[in-house]
Amino acid sequence: MKTIQIKGVSKVYGRTKALDKVDITIESNRIYGLLGRNGAGKTTLLNLMTNKIFPTEGEIVIDGETVLENDKALRNIFYMTEQNLYPEGERIRNIYKWTKEFYPSFDMEYAKGLSEKFGLDTKKKVKDLSTGYASIFKAIAALASNADIVLFDEPVLGLDANHRDMFYRELISSYSESPKTIIISTHLIEEVASVIEEAIIIKEGKLILKQSVEELLSGAYIVSGEASRVDKYIQGKKCVGIETIGSFKSATVLEAVNNRDEALSEELKLEFARAELQKLFISLTN
Repeated sequence: MKTIQIKGVSKVYGRTKALDKVDITIESNRIYGLLGRNGAGKTTLLNLMTNKIFPTEGEIVIDGETVLENDKALRNIFYMTEQNLYPEGERIRNIYKWTKEFYPSFDMEYAKGLSEKFGLDTKKKVKDLSTGYASIFKAIAALASNADIVLFDEPVLGLDANHRDMFYRELISSYSESPKTIIISTHLIEEVASVIEEAIIIKEGKLILKQSVEELLSGAYIVSGEASRVDKYIQGKKCVGIETIGSFKSATVLEAVNNRDEALSEELKLEFARAELQKLFISLTN
């Protein structure tokens, strides 16, 4: 069990408070989405969890071991950073070999197989990779690491739609075969909505929500149809994500799905649909 406890963690840079007394318990063997707008503190939190920077106050503990300058606590965490921190003149295949020195469980055959699947030439040097293939290389190293905790910071940066879909499928397959704790920090919320099990939302350095995606989506729904009829249905209700195209309107209603008014919607000839995580995110962070 690799439970992560983030206890009252704050991080201050000069006059800027990047994180403000964040308390989170991250259970093992789940896929989390770390969500927040630009500058919310997501990368700062990941860097603190991996001891790349130190908290101004508070502590981060993994199974009772603080991560602060503690190799024992950190050896089972693999962090795919948004930045490229690998030697630019080194070839990909050599970096895989070096990674195995630090992560003995690193699966070399799996890494080679994924490289072929994604069309990554492992004879290339890091500096010769495009933005997309640099992301693919780092994602492959993370997946092949076999670490108990894997952190992804913007893992699909520069990837085309096909490669993004391949990555998410491979991540789910890897997780299914070998359960681990996965945290994905990303701006592409709708893409990860079907992948993550739990959402952690940070706004201006503060934790505003930690909830299962299923529970979050069960607290809202979309109603759509002729604009004036939708207006009648949503009167007095809290709504977000209202969109109008000609005489058609849709609105996300912040109300439990089992409380929606089926009789009224039938009378008004309206349709219901599942709420979208991205619209709820926008609502929660505005």
